[in-house]
Amino acid sequence: MGISFFLNNTKRTFNIFQTMDNNEKYVAYLRVSTQRQGVSGLGLQAQQEIIKNYLKGKEPIEEFVEVESGRKSQRPKLHEALELCKKEKATLIVAKMDRLSRNVSFTSQLLDSGIEIVFCDFPRANRLVLTIIAAISEYEAGLIRQRTRAALQVKKEQGHKLGKPENLTENLEKAIVNSRKTNQEKANDNPNNKRAVAMLKVLARETDNMSEMARILNKEGFTTSRGGKFSTKQVSILLKRHDIK
Repeated sequence: MGISFFLNNTKRTFNIFQTMDNNEKYVAYLRVSTQRQGVSGLGLQAQQEIIKNYLKGKEPIEEFVEVESGRKSQRPKLHEALELCKKEKATLIVAKMDRLSRNVSFTSQLLDSGIEIVFCDFPRANRLVLTIIAAISEYEAGLIRQRTRAALQVKKEQGHKLGKPENLTENLEKAIVNSRKTNQEKANDNPNNKRAVAMLKVLARETDNMSEMARILNKEGFTTSRGGKFSTKQVSILLKRHDIK
């Protein structure tokens, strides 16, 4: 029954996913999950590149960009794209199937709309295969939500504060302090810095001219922590860090 069901459904599939025709008109639909992705181009540029490569130089008659979660069915830009496809008898082109939807019923409705649709990552897929893939995507999205909730619950039980901006700010400030402390410890332990500091303690008894100190350090072969030449600024940093007067 399984094999015959697959074959029957495959035979009933009309020509939605076909080899690209040079005379075909395309309407591009791109989706990003957050406003930040839309502004930064993160994800958007990749989708545009995938569509461009698939069309091999042919330009879509119009491009629609949606900023919305894949789980939601309210898609004003998708509606506009579909309306233009009907008007122009064009094919809707999408970079990847998960950019259209991770909702099985929503994907099925689109496939039944009569609009020709092509997914660049699976151009020859039939209706049955696409419905199965949508079901798997929906299932995976559900697993991700469950794992995220479980991880947050564990953090909460461990006493971590979640979700408040002030907590994020507090954590950021702690991270900055820890980073500075680590960098300073590394600088103090650096053998080049240790040698330079010892020399600066001697030079500070003779002069307070930091340009002269830097000149002498470089002349005598001393190097910075990264192996470079000393500048006045670097001498100043070492003098302050080690309280050399």
